[in-house]
Amino acid sequence: MKSINILCAFMLSAAFVKAQTVLPTEPVFEKTYQAGTRSTTGKPGKKYWQNKSRYDLKVDFNPVSRLLSGRVEVVYTNNSPDTLNEIWFKLYPNLYKKGTPRKSKISESDQGNGVTISQLSANGKNIADFKVDGTNMTVAVPAVLPGKTISFSISYSYTLNKGSHLRTGQVDEGSHFVAYFFPRIAVYDDVDGWNKFPYTGAEEFYNDFDQFDAEVKVPGGYAVWATGDLKNTAEVFQKQIVARIASAEKNDPVVDIITPDDLSAKGVTQPNAFNTFKFEASNVTDFVFAVSDHYLWKSSSLMVDPKTKRRTRVDAVFNPKHKDYYEVVDFARKTVDAMSYKFPKWPYPYNHETVFDGLDQMEYPMMVNDNPVDNREDAITLTDHEIFHTMFPFYMGINETKYGWMDEGWATIGEWLISPMIDSTLVDEYGIQPTASSSGGKDDSPIMTLTPDLKGSGSFTNSYPKPGLAYLYIKDYLGEDLFTKALHTYIKNWNGKHPMPYDFFYSMNEGSGKNLNWFWKPWFFEGGILDLAVKAVDKTTDGYAITIENKGMKALPVDLTLTYADGSSEKMHSTIGIWEQGNKTAVVKLKTSKKLSKVVMGDVHTPDKNKGDNSFSVN
Repeated sequence: MKSINILCAFMLSAAFVKAQTVLPTEPVFEKTYQAGTRSTTGKPGKKYWQNKSRYDLKVDFNPVSRLLSGRVEVVYTNNSPDTLNEIWFKLYPNLYKKGTPRKSKISESDQGNGVTISQLSANGKNIADFKVDGTNMTVAVPAVLPGKTISFSISYSYTLNKGSHLRTGQVDEGSHFVAYFFPRIAVYDDVDGWNKFPYTGAEEFYNDFDQFDAEVKVPGGYAVWATGDLKNTAEVFQKQIVARIASAEKNDPVVDIITPDDLSAKGVTQPNAFNTFKFEASNVTDFVFAVSDHYLWKSSSLMVDPKTKRRTRVDAVFNPKHKDYYEVVDFARKTVDAMSYKFPKWPYPYNHETVFDGLDQMEYPMMVNDNPVDNREDAITLTDHEIFHTMFPFYMGINETKYGWMDEGWATIGEWLISPMIDSTLVDEYGIQPTASSSGGKDDSPIMTLTPDLKGSGSFTNSYPKPGLAYLYIKDYLGEDLFTKALHTYIKNWNGKHPMPYDFFYSMNEGSGKNLNWFWKPWFFEGGILDLAVKAVDKTTDGYAITIENKGMKALPVDLTLTYADGSSEKMHSTIGIWEQGNKTAVVKLKTSKKLSKVVMGDVHTPDKNKGDNSFSVN
């Protein structure tokens, strides 16, 4: 590729305008700066706080009746400066309760009584006065002062859904993915106070970083996989299974932990009427589990942190009928490797990642619920997309309910970048065309629009490809090393905490040493068409001047394919930096002695609503 000189046409005042670009800030965030909990450097403020809980979960799950009976013991610590007189809980299974407002369709046969609370006590005293409103529950409590704790004990039950599988439910007659299965305390933060958004089945989740000790009791013959580390492997699995798990955790080659022969010989779990699987997970945002009596299990591990020699075990647990799943362990392993060493170049933070053959495409801490797919490309992109969520929102405690783009956009760019690392023939165009065609339309709202307020096509494009493209363009603009430095600044500032949008913007500014507000503002706070045009091609003394027009407000990279009269061709690339001064046209200088015959603009990752003006024939 030849070197490129770029001449941007702009008024002298443009540089001043760029320097003065300020992001519109809502009062609720200004309040956090005044209170000292957050800062415009991107770092948590000196007075930043977040609350936490320690959960002791005991669950008895009957896979035949699907009845889940449980007991939750939870100690909640109020690190806020506020006195709390009520505690908000989330009862996510109530999405399936008759009469619950929801955005997702639930068949009538799957609508039941929801969660039954048979006993609830706080600090050892029974409480009968609690209010359930859909998926929210509020409990009036004696005042919980700043720095103090309150303990709850809750006995409850509900029947897991058989159909209408939304992120959780029965998979087949012997397999279930069980998520959001226990009453949990909602987030109370420095921005909104209590997270009062109900769960509608559409928007995703926002949880604190908590400690979980869990016991899952199931009938004999059923294996259990879950968030966290299994603490009693030898008590629940037979000797050969225990040995294979240990081997997989220490070695690179794939180990067949559960084989067809093991299943036919009933040689998987201990031959008891019931087995209780005990798990422990620290500093994670959620706990889920899955069960099956007929799934295969392939496993491997790899070193994710050369400094500490720490390894991550990667699992694929699946129905032997689903042929695409036989390669999933390889795709998952390569994803964990790529995340640790290539993008985002951060050691994979957890001890294991289990991809479970389910009926959804959904992520959880250390677990993935992925449906089988028809082709290898879909298996790759689905696997790496969902595993990439480990960083966003789980390692970074993002409020997905309000800002879906803060995690889905990262999973999208992760998919775009990692899929070709797994298979170099893949060109992932996920979401590009919908972004182009919907831009400037009725559903094209700013990315910063709260996720519950998104409508139509914007519900997808605003959360997935639009922010993914923004991250991709900033990566291209800053270059690999500087982008990594900026992203790592964000990760260091906010892992294990609750970053909000401005924490991301300011961390990236600080980490890169550049004021990127000129880019953030139009991309995240404004709508508008995405459309570039080749406006003119003029002969110069040493080549050609190619004028590009930006018909919208957002900076887009410019990729040109140049064809010469002698039949040869070459490509030229310009980053979003050509629009940095707020200019509407940019001139790309081409130095050549050849006669140029045609210019065509476009790239697979550059959405363009009207491609009819992307080609220019040179006379």
